[in-house]
Amino acid sequence: MLRLIQIILYNLFKIPFMIINMRKMAQNHERYSDMDRYLYAQHLVDCMNKAGKIVTEVYGQEKLPKEGGYVMYPNHQGKYDATSIIYAHKLPCSFVMDKAKSYQFFVREMVNMLGAKRLELNNLKQNLQIIIAMTEEIKAGKRFILFSEGGYKDNKNQVQHFKPGSFKCCVRAKAPIVPVCLIDTYKPFNTMTLGRVVTKVCFRDPIYFEEYKDLKTPEIADLVRSRIIDNMKKFGVHEN
Repeated sequence: MLRLIQIILYNLFKIPFMIINMRKMAQNHERYSDMDRYLYAQHLVDCMNKAGKIVTEVYGQEKLPKEGGYVMYPNHQGKYDATSIIYAHKLPCSFVMDKAKSYQFFVREMVNMLGAKRLELNNLKQNLQIIIAMTEEIKAGKRFILFSEGGYKDNKNQVQHFKPGSFKCCVRAKAPIVPVCLIDTYKPFNTMTLGRVVTKVCFRDPIYFEEYKDLKTPEIADLVRSRIIDNMKKFGVHEN
């Protein structure tokens, strides 16, 4: 929380213009392409990183599918998770988040600008509608970030169980699944520190439909989780 206050104070006079620009881009999709809006989102993340002394190391960008839609499934640690992936991912992507949290200050504009999905956690009918919508968009080439663990609370580098239902959109779209290993991304906004902090975003090898087509969604969830944990071990990071 201290770091977030620091970032807001550092960018205090820029924030009104940032919000105006995001709203303008969200309301004028015919004028601003997906790449235009995404590059602006990356610019905002870069401003945040510089003000907050956040360093994000990126690994495995070359492993990402070169074309077509896919879904990235990261472990969930804190408020910095989605923005760290947006910083690291070169091509336009969007994300899925808790609807209740999507109307917070500055978040609302980012959600609208990137066309993110607002998920009502306890509404099964709405969840199904989101899965159907995502399936069609993935088929059309869109990329998403989806946190299968749900919440984060005190996860830190402890990887929780992934929810099998979150993989249905990929199964239906027959699209690649990209495990993403996040390391220490809880530190920027979920600890009471102000000094320089280093986080890691590691893109793992995609799991293509041919590899998972015979697996049930609980098996897919376990496979993705295990690959994230294996990647943590390679960096010498043990689950807290």
